[in-house]
Amino acid sequence: MKNKKKVTLWELYLTKEIGIEFKACLYFFAFLFYYCVFRLINGVYDASILHMTELILACYIIGYIQVYLLWNFDEADSLRVKEIAGMVICTIVYSLLSWLFNWFNKNLLVTLIFAAYILLVYVCVYLIYKYKRIIDDKKLNEDLKLFQTEHKKED
Repeated sequence: MKNKKKVTLWELYLTKEIGIEFKACLYFFAFLFYYCVFRLINGVYDASILHMTELILACYIIGYIQVYLLWNFDEADSLRVKEIAGMVICTIVYSLLSWLFNWFNKNLLVTLIFAAYILLVYVCVYLIYKYKRIIDDKKLNEDLKLFQTEHKKED
């Protein structure tokens, strides 16, 4: 008989895939916001569908790299050298892609500000995951205490 309480490989894989999907959408929205503000400041009131396609594809590809090759750094318990290296590597890749695909008209200052913005987004996402884990731990501890209290009543 199969143990229903044990996490299967499929469930582990699915959890990673859901995480990548969530991150790709989160980062896409954050970077699209920057892109749209850039466009608005330059008097352009629409966004390039080609640029948005490139950006979402980049978010997915980098999401896979981030999860499978770069230690899933934004969900780390603490920011150490390897997590910061992951953030810097992904920031460089996004910045190079923005230059290559001309998202910001090859404006060096705007690209450098974009790189700083990406690093800020990574730090914010890291903090969000960190505090979510703290809250989840508190909730699990409360549930455990409640379960133990009810279990003792039954004995």
